[in-house]
Amino acid sequence: MFEDLFDPNLVSKLLVTIGDVAEVTGIPQRKLRYWEEKGIIQSSCQKDGTTRKFDYLNIKKILLIKELLDEGFTLEASVKKVEERIENLQNAFSKLQERQEN
Repeated sequence: MFEDLFDPNLVSKLLVTIGDVAEVTGIPQRKLRYWEEKGIIQSSCQKDGTTRKFDYLNIKKILLIKELLDEGFTLEASVKKVEERIENLQNAFSKLQERQEN
């Protein structure tokens, strides 16, 4: 059932413009640019250097930060919590991968 909801191939190719991210998340482009300037999120730019596009991981990070902000956390605290969650997930998946290889 989960396989029907999650397509790894789509996720790996998903790049969304800043305008689309702003529309879907409800976070203004100006705020997304600020977060990018602060190093909280990262975009990949087109060759012309003008179009920002965000991948799945950064969109997920934006949504998680927004949830924490909506719950009353500060931006700094939200970013710290999200980065800790991402690190914990990466560590867990690394351990699982090591077990499968052994």
